[in-house]
Amino acid sequence: MISLKKALSQAKKDKVAVAHFNISEFVTLKACWEAANELSTKNLEQITGSDSSPVLSPKSLVLSRPIPIIIGVSEGEQRFLGTTEAVDLIKHMRKNHDYPIFLNADHHKTLDSCKVAIDAGFDSVIIDAADKPFEENVALTRAVVEYARASKNKRVLVEAEIGYIGAGSEIRDELPEGAAVSEAQLPTAEQVARFVEETGIDLLAPAVGNVHGMLKHSPNPHLFVKKIKEFRKAANVPLVLHGGSGIPDEDFVQAIDAGVRIIHISTELRRAWRSGLEKGLAEHPAEVAPYKLMESALAEIKAVALARLRLFNKL
Repeated sequence: MISLKKALSQAKKDKVAVAHFNISEFVTLKACWEAANELSTKNLEQITGSDSSPVLSPKSLVLSRPIPIIIGVSEGEQRFLGTTEAVDLIKHMRKNHDYPIFLNADHHKTLDSCKVAIDAGFDSVIIDAADKPFEENVALTRAVVEYARASKNKRVLVEAEIGYIGAGSEIRDELPEGAAVSEAQLPTAEQVARFVEETGIDLLAPAVGNVHGMLKHSPNPHLFVKKIKEFRKAANVPLVLHGGSGIPDEDFVQAIDAGVRIIHISTELRRAWRSGLEKGLAEHPAEVAPYKLMESALAEIKAVALARLRLFNKL
């Protein structure tokens, strides 16, 4: 089975992005997994000739590979699920289904929490110190990288952030306080290059006009695509777009073309989960079997995941 590093290298060649879906329970995981697996199977069937041999055009070569996905758990989600339980489940799915599904420790705030995830066998870990001064961000990030390099988990990738974009997955009345949403507030290409060089990270999530959460009454702000291009060149590592929920589709396409290789989706999934659960409760007021009540939630989450996977993989 390919590593996450290899999957990102392939995404770069194909000029697509890997979807990162946050979960905190099994229904969301099941919905995202089914979406990716079904889309991969459908694409393979569509490009297979009558003699069951793949039609080897450049486009079909992309579609003939399983569509990788990253499952993310924040510190809170990780505590709720259990660290070893999450790792064991994703590793079992990857091995049992021979499918490129990976596990990321999303938005971990301390060196100790990153150590736990690295030692447990996560495929990647994000040290989130974007709200700290530049030098503190560098020092903490470098400490995580040094620990990862010395650990037994040789395939783990370390990601860090530069530029504050707010925190949490929620439906907001207004933009998060202190978030870098104007071009003047964004980091510079020089800062990005220095940050990567001094930390040794594998992946970088810069502020490019994105914010965590979604706005109630309007789409999220447009991305600064020109800055993405500048940061990609300066960083020379794959770029990650956090706060993907609520971003206009056309911005996603431009961001991918500019060099973004991972896109995080969380709030959209949570909104679909709640909407589906409320629908299930309303339609079956006397039902007490959780799996029956969760059918609507699974369907709505899966629809969101399918739409994002199609868009990010240009299908």
